[in-house]
Amino acid sequence: MDPLVRAALTLQQLALRSLGTAVAVAAGGYLAYFATGAAPVGWSAVALALFVISLSIRAKARLGRVAPRDTARLDVELFTHLAVLAYLVVVSTPGGFGGAYYPLVYSLMMLTAAFARPPAAVATVLFAVLLEWGIDEVRLGRPGRDLLPHAALIVSFAALNLVVFRAEIARVRRLSRARVDGEIRRMRDDARSYRLIGAPTSAVEPVSSPMNAPPKGDPERMLRSSVDQIHGSVHVTLRLLRRALGLRTAAILWAGEGGTTLTVREISTDDVEIDRGPFSVAEGLFGAALRSGEPVSLTDGRARKVVPFYKTMPAVESVCAVPVREHGAARGLLVVDRDRPEPFTKDDVALLTGVTDFVLRTIENERVFVQLERAKVEQGKLYRAVDQLALATTEAQVIEAGVSSAREFAAFDFAVVTLFHRDGQQGTHEICAASGEGAAELVGQSFRHNGGLVAMVIANKHPLPYRGDYDPARQVVFTRRIRPPEMPSLVVLPLLVHDSALGTLVLGSSHKGAFGDSVRTTLEVLARHVAVSLANARMVKRLEDLATTDGLTNLYNKRTLTEVAKQKLRSAERFEKPLSVLVCDLDHFKKVNDTHGHDVGDVVIKGFAEILRRTKRTTDAVGRFGGEEFVVVCEETDAAGAQLLAERIREQMEATTFHAREQPIRITCSIGIATFPRAGNDWDALFKATDEALYASKREGRNRVTQWNPKLRGVAAA
Repeated sequence: MDPLVRAALTLQQLALRSLGTAVAVAAGGYLAYFATGAAPVGWSAVALALFVISLSIRAKARLGRVAPRDTARLDVELFTHLAVLAYLVVVSTPGGFGGAYYPLVYSLMMLTAAFARPPAAVATVLFAVLLEWGIDEVRLGRPGRDLLPHAALIVSFAALNLVVFRAEIARVRRLSRARVDGEIRRMRDDARSYRLIGAPTSAVEPVSSPMNAPPKGDPERMLRSSVDQIHGSVHVTLRLLRRALGLRTAAILWAGEGGTTLTVREISTDDVEIDRGPFSVAEGLFGAALRSGEPVSLTDGRARKVVPFYKTMPAVESVCAVPVREHGAARGLLVVDRDRPEPFTKDDVALLTGVTDFVLRTIENERVFVQLERAKVEQGKLYRAVDQLALATTEAQVIEAGVSSAREFAAFDFAVVTLFHRDGQQGTHEICAASGEGAAELVGQSFRHNGGLVAMVIANKHPLPYRGDYDPARQVVFTRRIRPPEMPSLVVLPLLVHDSALGTLVLGSSHKGAFGDSVRTTLEVLARHVAVSLANARMVKRLEDLATTDGLTNLYNKRTLTEVAKQKLRSAERFEKPLSVLVCDLDHFKKVNDTHGHDVGDVVIKGFAEILRRTKRTTDAVGRFGGEEFVVVCEETDAAGAQLLAERIREQMEATTFHAREQPIRITCSIGIATFPRAGNDWDALFKATDEALYASKREGRNRVTQWNPKLRGVAAA
């Protein structure tokens, strides 16, 4: 971008961002003039209307969604506007700065300190003090005697409110966050104990850490709904069980991680003080029931001593513990007790066992529901990813869509796409796209096939490293020279099409355990879709190249160059610019084919094409019209400029030596030039003129350049 344009845009953005503050300052200046009583009523009404409009715009912008970096600016604009409004009320009422309405300014400063960003609050306080000083200066010609006390009180009100109010807000936020985190922790513990979600990556990870944070959006609501459904069903079951068997308490205790402790997950009782655990499973009634796998009951004075979840021991006379078994392993206990010495009969135990089966079925149903919902969500993400990839038609678009879709399934900080180019037995890897820290240094780097993770993934067609755990000290991703940022989690996924690896997708995360088995499986599916789209994009590019370029020289073919030439000709006609066309033909080329063979002729053709490609300007278009004839279309080039270009082409071709079976070959070229609009106003006329000029070059001895002139009209036909 031009520096002047960039500077103009910067100044424009700066003016727009400072407009609100400028309006507040201008309104304050007019207020000082209004306080003298000399301001016309009509102009004052107009100024007030414009000011109210500006205030409304600032209030709406501040209350809407704004970027964090714009919040302080909008706070300054809004509260300086309110300061002007407050002083307008003060100076318009009896008593002025010493009247009954002046405390309105103090109230505004309190609100500013409470709700505005601290820098904006400081700026507003300074603006208020300066505004009061300016009003006194314009009205009295000197600062008012109350300015210093007023300024001190304004600063005091703002400072005290800033400290006290914000400290209280911070305290409430901490308590609220702690309460929410506690609820989330309990919900996730319940979900984990019921195996609705997997175990955390680390036993010591805090709930607020990114890797152990609760799922957001619909997954979180789905998980909470499943936990609530289990609690609701089990609680109703326990209440019915109490009534049916005359129980004091019925509780479900569930095994924690490792199976060494039990925690009360659901309980139905009249007692208020309940200890939810955890309790050891090694001893007592609990241990006996879990070890034997059979119901265990007591009906004597020892019963009350084996029930640990009462904080105040009640008169428990009989107790029964029934294991909750899942796939042959004890997952928890159903514990019931009575306050009378009535033993539990076989029918009672059978009913209790049936309740444990019902609890397990309830949990299993919710597991299936969660799995189905998760599968539906994952499928929806995959469908969206496939749609994005289907819309991508170029390699760059496919790569961008693939990395963007991967963020739907995993949180990562670093992404790289490498492409594998097979050249011989080894091959070369190229980093074609990267994002994240240090990405700019990696794009464009290439390296040979080696023993790094990327090369091993290409060779084995399988993701690495195992479980996504990355150790920079022991593992090499690209090469020892080309390295990604150090991070604990990294996965290299192959881009496979029909068992052929096109490249790899490398994802890295600063959080440990970011690429678990479930995430990696989905990413593998996505990588295959990316690979298919990448192969399709390459095929489309190849078809476009075949349709638009000459297969031998990779220059434009006749059809494509004709379209490009007509487009450039229309542009030249519209803007009244010159345009020249060169037709180049190799001299005695048939003799080369007849003497040395068509393979040598192809070498000469490709060599001449390279000379044209090297000599032309960026805006020129070059194409092969067939055989040994080439056409160059030169934008904004008059006859003299075309003559210079043609001579350079002729001289370079004359100086070039080709080798055929150790025999040197020298060949020249003839060139004809025609310039728009002198030689013709359309493409057919212009090309016919260049053909006539070329014919003249051939007729006059070859190895020369001829400009078209009216005397040459019709010579080719003759």
